[in-house]
Amino acid sequence: MKEGFVVEAGFVFQEETHLTVLKTSLFFADDGFTVYDCKGDLVLRVDSYGPGPEALDSGEIVLMDGNGRCLLTVRRKMTSLHQRWEGFIGERDSHQKPIFSVRRSSMIGRSTLSVEVFRDPEPCEEYQIEGNFSRRCCTIFNAEMELVGEIRRKVDASTHVVLGKDAFSLCIKPGFDGAFAMGLVLILDQINCDDYVTQVVQVEPVTDDSVTQGVPVEPVTDD
Repeated sequence: MKEGFVVEAGFVFQEETHLTVLKTSLFFADDGFTVYDCKGDLVLRVDSYGPGPEALDSGEIVLMDGNGRCLLTVRRKMTSLHQRWEGFIGERDSHQKPIFSVRRSSMIGRSTLSVEVFRDPEPCEEYQIEGNFSRRCCTIFNAEMELVGEIRRKVDASTHVVLGKDAFSLCIKPGFDGAFAMGLVLILDQINCDDYVTQVVQVEPVTDDSVTQGVPVEPVTDD
């Protein structure tokens, strides 16, 4: 398998590597992630993002290394007719062009995401993500449909118990950049949150008419 797109060379491993990803909060402001290697050392983190005012204004999520250095910024492309996200190396500025773009091909549930990496003047590099992130079950393929990364449920090594969805494994194949893979996880998580909100909004409220429909109501009479 050829070496793919690299955000940070330090996260390109020579052998298959399993990172543990912990989500620090679910569906609330101040959501974030911490990522640990097999030794238990903090290697990647996202301190805060979510539905708070600052996140809504910028629409950006910043991925940092364990020391707080910005590696990657992802943001929703607001002007797109389709649900599309863009990634930028380091901390994005107003003149910076995206290095990759993510577009989904279905709306809710199991979906496929197309990832395009722009490597001018070289031809565009492509990846594909399949699966269901809400179940923590996704696979990442390169253009040759070789498996380069996986998102799996985390199993406790001592008890062999499957942990909750706020803890999962990110499996990185040799030559694939773990920082880039984690950037894709951030986008998957945001899409999953969007789907959750959409499904809640689409639930029709129960009205008084629907409750009383078909139930005889006695007329009120004066005593």
